[in-house]
Amino acid sequence: MESRIVLFLGKPGSGKGDQTKLLSEATGWPVVSTSAGMREIAANGGAVGHKLKETMDAGILTPYWLAAYVYLKTILGIPENGSIIFDGTTRTPPEAEIVLQSLTWLNKPFTIFHLVVSDEEIKARIALRKEKEARADDHAVDMRLAEYYASTNKAIDVVRQAGLLTEINGERTREEIAADIRAVLGIA
Repeated sequence: MESRIVLFLGKPGSGKGDQTKLLSEATGWPVVSTSAGMREIAANGGAVGHKLKETMDAGILTPYWLAAYVYLKTILGIPENGSIIFDGTTRTPPEAEIVLQSLTWLNKPFTIFHLVVSDEEIKARIALRKEKEARADDHAVDMRLAEYYASTNKAIDVVRQAGLLTEINGERTREEIAADIRAVLGIA
């Protein structure tokens, strides 16, 4: 199987985490979550960690340059024949530009998926996730959706306008979505 870089974009609660996990299980490729990288920085404390924790707990998008740092640190460390899956990278237009420029410069095969899910479905999913996982930012679903429309949706448009976006209907079963993703990637 050729090496590949795969990115998942979408609203909070759109299933990015589920699909990255399923793809990783099918391929053995590691998953990198920008949010997990941010939570790690926040957990380490210090001035940056405390400020980052406040920002994330409030459900506000982190600065694009910090998200770009987490992304670039990872992408530039990939072995020549390595593959990787990114969960939730590219949340602002400047991040989208950095991602597209870096992937083009690396000249490695990549696919960027957008999991398309309605706001109503997102609210229902996050309410269910809140009961099960109790993530600190799940209380702020309306604010997170507002942030999505203010920033992430515009970042997705940058990728779409570049002709590099593969949209997937995210309102089906996990297995149906995963099958579509594997088909696009040519993975049995």
